[in-house]
Order: sequence, then C-alpha cells, then structure tokens
Amino acid sequence: MRILVINSGSSSIKYKIFDLPNKEFISKGTIENIGEPGSKFKDHYSGLKSILEQVDHIEAVGHRVLHGAEAFKAPVVVNDAVVKKIRQCFEMGPLHNPANLAGILACKKLLPGIKQVAIFDTEFHQTLPDYAYIYGVPYSLYEKYGVRKYGFHGTSHQYVSQEAARLLKKPITSLRLITCHLGNGCSIAAVDKGRCIDTSMGFTPLEGLLMGTRSGDIDPALVLYIMRKEKLSPEQMDTLLNKQSGLKGLSGISNDMRILDEKRSRGDKRATLALNVFIYRIKKYIGAYSAIMGGCEAVIFTAGIGENQKNVREEICTGIFDHLKKKPKVMVIPTNEELMIALQTYKLMLGKSK
Repeated sequence: MRILVINSGSSSIKYKIFDLPNKEFISKGTIENIGEPGSKFKDHYSGLKSILEQVDHIEAVGHRVLHGAEAFKAPVVVNDAVVKKIRQCFEMGPLHNPANLAGILACKKLLPGIKQVAIFDTEFHQTLPDYAYIYGVPYSLYEKYGVRKYGFHGTSHQYVSQEAARLLKKPITSLRLITCHLGNGCSIAAVDKGRCIDTSMGFTPLEGLLMGTRSGDIDPALVLYIMRKEKLSPEQMDTLLNKQSGLKGLSGISNDMRILDEKRSRGDKRATLALNVFIYRIKKYIGAYSAIMGGCEAVIFTAGIGENQKNVREEICTGIFDHLKKKPKVMVIPTNEELMIALQTYKLMLGKSK
C-alpha cells in the first residue's frame, strides 16, 4: 500500500511517501512560503496540488495533527465528525491545528475517495494517569475547558521507544524507558511498559524543558509581573514566551545549538549560561522520571540536538547515574515520525479492509 504522509504547517507542507508493509521509502519533499508575498502557492490546496502532480498511485494519506485534546486516543479515519473535533481544538493549537486541517481538506478535494487518517501528537500521552495530567487549578476549569496536561511529540516518543525495545531485544512491556526528543522543540517522556505515564510538555508545547525559543517551566505569576512591567498584551506575552525566550532569549545570540556550543568554547558567558540551563533542566526531568518508574533500563536521545550533539548528551548523562549499581543504557535513535504515521495509517487501513 502506497501511503502519503503529510505534515502541513502554517506556511509549509512536508511530505513523504512509503510503500507498506515493507517500509520502503519512495520519495519526500517540502513546499514552503505558502500564502506569503511572491509565492506561487496561495494556499495549501495549490501546494498539495503541486505535490500530487509529481506522485501517483496514492492509496491512503496519513496526516500529522498537533492537538486532539481528549477526543482522540488512537489514529482515526477522517470523517466530518473528526474534522469538527479538529476544528474545536483550534484554540488549543492555534498555530498548528488550522494548518493541519487545511491539509486534510485540500486532500479531500484533490484525492476524492482516498481514505485519510489523522494521527495526533497528543495521542501517545493519553495514558497519563489523572494525577499526572491534572493541574492545581479549580477542577471546574478542567470540566469546562479541558485544562490539563496533554503532551506533544507523541509520535516521536512512541517510535523511538518501540525502536529501543527492538534494539534491546526485549518486549516493550518489560521496559522502563525515558525518551528525550531534543530539537528546537524539546520534550521528555516516561514510558513504562510501553505506556506513557508522564511527559514534560503540557496544555501547550510551552511547558517543560528550556527550548530553542520557548521558555519552558516558569512561575506563572512571573507572566503577570512581566506583562504589567512591560505593558504587554496577551498576544505580545505569548510571542515573548514562545518566540523570544529559551536558548535564544538567554544567550542573546541564537537558538542554534551548534552556534551556541561554538560560542561557549570561546568563553561566551551568555552562551555558557544558556547551555547550562538547558542541560540542568533535562537532568532534573530524567531524574524525576527515573524516580516515578522506580528506575529505567534505557535513556533514549533523538531529534536534532539529541541525535547530533554528542557533547551535550555526554554532559546530560555525566554524574546522573553514578549512584546506581546498574546504570541504564544510553541510546541514540534517529526519530522517524513520518514512518510511524505511515505504519499507523497502514494498520488502520488494514483493519478497515478486513
């Protein structure tokens, strides 16, 4: 079965094509600057039309969708009810969900009769126990607005945890794993016997680790304090926390780990501080997740920083397991979210055909 995997962003479309069940990679591509001045692609429909003119024999489409709230605990075949639910999550994922849905609606027009499957970043984390996902605010806010931790990068965490089990030659149901997705966006998950029981991102992808341009964990009262002092609107505060903070905000230089690492080697104090904060927070989360699972058999690093910055990985792991008689295995596993989406799409299509 030839499956087209779509990751539709606000101004871009990334795609890969796989042939399953043999996991054969066929092709990939990216269209950028959708809807921007001077672009030949005015919307996602024209972008996807261009892609589909270059490919053929598509038998199913798998879409990455950021936020599924509590509505989606597994991949689903897209229908009108699913479209409605994705639209209802726009407020929770304002940058991603509208673009994700635009890709789905464009495919519906361009590939009539072809089944589409939605795979949500939040799915894998739906196994969190209530005491791990609930916030210490009035419970009525959870009941009315779904205010809780959801977690993201779920497809990546799921893929690398399954790969770790395969490489360790042990059933995933016997393993306690800590998966570290470290890129421009960063998150960590505690995967106990194949089930995610905690993760660092929260109601939005802003919570948790220090990231490229996101602040990660801060005192909530600090938001109000800064807004009053700087006379910022909610929109401006949102921009500050999501786009002007993190490694970029602390260093004053860049959110690119390679640049910061090089600057640190030359003695730049702000670059050094930014990396120290980044590493320190990851250590805290690994320690916490090891504690709640009663230990772990492996710590997995993935994504841009996790896969490529060896010295950062080594600094994260330095001293953290010294107190243990049996130290967990440290693994580097390249993530392949697109293949995971293709596999989930294939599995669902196979079930439907039966």
